[in-house]
Amino acid sequence: MNRRDDGRPDGRVLVSVEVDARSVRRGDQVVIGGQPFTVRDLRSVALGGTRLEFATGESFVMRRTTVLWAARRHDPRLPRRRWANG
Repeated sequence: MNRRDDGRPDGRVLVSVEVDARSVRRGDQVVIGGQPFTVRDLRSVALGGTRLEFATGESFVMRRTTVLWAARRHDPRLPRRRWANG
């Protein structure tokens, strides 16, 4: 469990999410070839892609059709976002 600066638990849980070039976020832990990488920075590239820079210093370019699994911290106490249809 993550902890706040004062040492107390922050209440967030780790959830698995499917991410693409538009939905990946800083802090996500993506799995590539069975290896976990923590996303440190993101940059847009041509044709709707995203260049991911990892905490290890390595990088990976996600094209707009690339889909990966990621682990993301989520606070279950916060209400879910609801998107309007149309």
